[in-house]
Amino acid sequence: TFQTLSYTIDVYRGDRKPEKHFGYFALYVTFFPQLVAGPIERSTRLLPQFFEKHGFDYDRMRSGLLLMMVGFFKKVVIADRISVYVNDVYNNPGKYEGMPVIVATYFFAFQVFCDFSGYSDIAIGSARVMGYDLMENFRRPYFGTSISDFWRRWHISLSTWLRDYLYITLGGSRVSKLKWYRNLLLTFGLSGLWHGAGWTYIIWGSLHGVYLVTSIITLPLRTKIHEFTGLTRIPRVHHVLKILVTFHLVWISWYLFRAPSLSGSRTLFTSTFQNLRLFDPAIFEPMNSVEVITAVLAIVIMEIVHVFQGRGSVEEWLLRRPLPLRWGIYYLMFFAILALGKFTEQEFIYFQF
Repeated sequence: TFQTLSYTIDVYRGDRKPEKHFGYFALYVTFFPQLVAGPIERSTRLLPQFFEKHGFDYDRMRSGLLLMMVGFFKKVVIADRISVYVNDVYNNPGKYEGMPVIVATYFFAFQVFCDFSGYSDIAIGSARVMGYDLMENFRRPYFGTSISDFWRRWHISLSTWLRDYLYITLGGSRVSKLKWYRNLLLTFGLSGLWHGAGWTYIIWGSLHGVYLVTSIITLPLRTKIHEFTGLTRIPRVHHVLKILVTFHLVWISWYLFRAPSLSGSRTLFTSTFQNLRLFDPAIFEPMNSVEVITAVLAIVIMEIVHVFQGRGSVEEWLLRRPLPLRWGIYYLMFFAILALGKFTEQEFIYFQF
């Protein structure tokens, strides 16, 4: 729907000529790697690739398979493992209080990221094996330093689609301040509605709109506070603090996104602060201690890789390593997926949206 909408609008605007070959147009609409959950491609980017000749390329195949392996690790080792914990807590509002609810919400933050970015990695990787380039859909979103930066990194194909075809069409920021705020709130409210016709999704999207509007309004005040406290003179500490604040603003919004209903979200959020004990033995109730520790270690490994990604391409780093070490890492990932993966029937979260 989004791809055909963007095609129609692009043709209407004159950004591209109508595609007269039905087969190529049908391939654009039904291109199987990203058909179900994205990335949402543009006709101006994907359609021209169908007219190019794609021969076998070992480097592309290796790169694509490696990316697919990363996607499978995210999905079956992390997302599907911690889904057991998240489902038990969030499907039973009122059953748990304090730390289990907090842990479940942290786990869901990584579950939804690993589940969806894992799918995107598999889609982009499988297309790359065949010779096609799909757009990047996630760029280390939990390292965002503001809500706007988070949305430049999270589900990039959807956020840029909404920006180009809705937000800018409404006038974007080139209007009065009140209309600018309206455009942001409307765009994010509709983003929530796209995920589902329920109040939890609508309020989740609107909350991100409120975050953005609030950040714009409070920017002068926050700048003065940072200068007064001297945070700007310690750039690394300032940078880490911005990441932590942004992550926890997003973390709060996941209460709405995952909860079965608005009342369930309210129950879960309030129960977070009831019987709050740091060393709560109930933490391991939804899942045994070995499973929890395995999940945490897998998340830590993933985030360490993300830190290295911020400094340069991990794939290029791998290619510079000796052949035995490189293939040793490939096999380690492969057998880690086989040994630690949860191979039960777990549908991708974004298939429902």
